Amino acid sequence: MTTTARLGAISIDCSDPVTLARFYQQVLDLRMMFESPDMAALQGASVLLTFQRVADHQPPQWPEGGVPKQLHLELAASDLDAEEARILGLGATKAATQPNPSGWRVLIDPAGHPFCITNMIPEGTYS
Repeated sequence: MTTTARLGAISIDCSDPVTLARFYQQVLDLRMMFESPDMAALQGASVLLTFQRVADHQPPQWPEGGVPKQLHLELAASDLDAEEARILGLGATKAATQPNPSGWRVLIDPAGHPFCITNMIPEGTYS
């Protein structure tokens, strides 16, 4: 079977695309490919991470609430303590609910999206 489609981008809704893109640019060491007031795109690996302005964007409430998650990134890290400290220093906050802090940490990006850093992704799937 021949595959004709592939994952090209992951888009994140937010109210300030450039600011959120710059946060993830620092977190993931990606290259800013494009930026405008309404959209920004980071390039890395084989997929784009894009950020798009949405009028009246409402940040999700995690783990429960009236506004569900719209996206959840899982970022692989071998040293959770060091990576958590680094990302908090870039502007993330730590979520009050931490279901399994020895295996992953739930953080909140500057636009209010929860994301995780985890050491539970098998070796060989990241460097």
